[in-house]
Amino acid sequence: ADMWRAVAAAAASGPARALRRAPPPLQPPPRRRAVSVAVSPAAGLADERVETRVAGLGPGQPVTLRAVAADERGCLFQSCAHYRADGRGELHLGTDASHGGDYTGVEPMGLFWSLAPAGMEKPYQRLVPRSTGTPMKVEMLVHEGHSQPGAIPGPVVAKAEVERWFMAPGVRRIRLKEGGVRGSLFLPPGDGPFPGVIDMYGDEGGLIEFRSSLLATRGFAALSLPYFDFEDLPKVMKEFKLEYFEEAARFLQRHPKVKGPGVGVIGTGKGAELGLSMITFLPEVVAAVSVSGCSSNTVADLHYGDMTLPGLRFDMNKVSVSDTGVFDTFEALDDPTNPANSPCMIPIEKAEGHLLLVVGEDDRMWKSSLYAELAIGRLRQHGKENFELLSYPGAGHRIDPPSTPFCQVAMDRVLGVPVLGGGESKAHAHAQEHSWGKIQEFLHLHLG
Repeated sequence: ADMWRAVAAAAASGPARALRRAPPPLQPPPRRRAVSVAVSPAAGLADERVETRVAGLGPGQPVTLRAVAADERGCLFQSCAHYRADGRGELHLGTDASHGGDYTGVEPMGLFWSLAPAGMEKPYQRLVPRSTGTPMKVEMLVHEGHSQPGAIPGPVVAKAEVERWFMAPGVRRIRLKEGGVRGSLFLPPGDGPFPGVIDMYGDEGGLIEFRSSLLATRGFAALSLPYFDFEDLPKVMKEFKLEYFEEAARFLQRHPKVKGPGVGVIGTGKGAELGLSMITFLPEVVAAVSVSGCSSNTVADLHYGDMTLPGLRFDMNKVSVSDTGVFDTFEALDDPTNPANSPCMIPIEKAEGHLLLVVGEDDRMWKSSLYAELAIGRLRQHGKENFELLSYPGAGHRIDPPSTPFCQVAMDRVLGVPVLGGGESKAHAHAQEHSWGKIQEFLHLHLG
């Protein structure tokens, strides 16, 4: 038995010894590591920056970075930019410049704010989240070589997915049907109380919630307030009663989670102008942020008790249409400085609270820079200094939270035609990022 064990052991070790003596095989050439793209955080808040890094490229290798996203209806949006790897075969969008594509220069969030409808989609659509409870998913792709926007890009060498959330964990969304008031109330996590803000958009109507949900994520009790074309509210902007907005302000002010004594309002376009009327006439409203608003009441008459502010009218004969069918409404609103239109002027000198006016100097929807000047002139004439102005060169009409895709021309829901909003993408994106921080500072300062 011992002999058989010895034979078995010799048989087992023999080949192993033979292998050890064999000459070493030829080594394969060193392989370059696989290309990777990392986006951090992979899931984060939509108003925060992300870090995008690419590794594993050849030194100086040209690549096209692409972002692709779809809205809730399945419409595809995309953007692209040209980069070159550094000497180590790496790229960092926070420090490396794009040399072409949809933007140039060092723009960490360029691929997000330059998202636009893909070639096969209808143009002039906005990428605006309809649902705040689900993230916007953006796919980041690295392609070989430089390919122009709209062209077929080179082979994909790496990809990653990013989730952009509009609501932090723990934020509550409560649908409202309170008396005549409609909308959604967003409450931050915790016991509060929190500063209360009413949030309104413009003449597109309906319920737009993504700014409110982000405000709640940043510590505000935010009421997203529609005022026409929603549920049982009026279908069109014919006339408004300030009592509706007063009811909303009182509801928010009395909510157990809301700090007193007063509440704030933020509005864009028509919503901004309604916000100026609220801070003028309603003692509950003590701070107002007007984004691209008018200092006169426009389009629809505004009633409050026995008082009426008539609406400035649009003269459609003053609308110009480009060769591509884009409508330019810049000159169309009646002149608020014409003495005949003085009854439309909002008497904002009566406002006891504080005003923040945010305008893009290249707003082509209407003359928001001029309207801000008129408002400031009126306040100063009455010895008031209760205002701040943020005026952004190169920014257009709709200044939204950071990284919201820039849309120079957007389909007007009422007119059903593309309307020029103005602005240049990079300047507009920078205005969105800067103003968002300033708006929060202003609201915290005056609402506690």
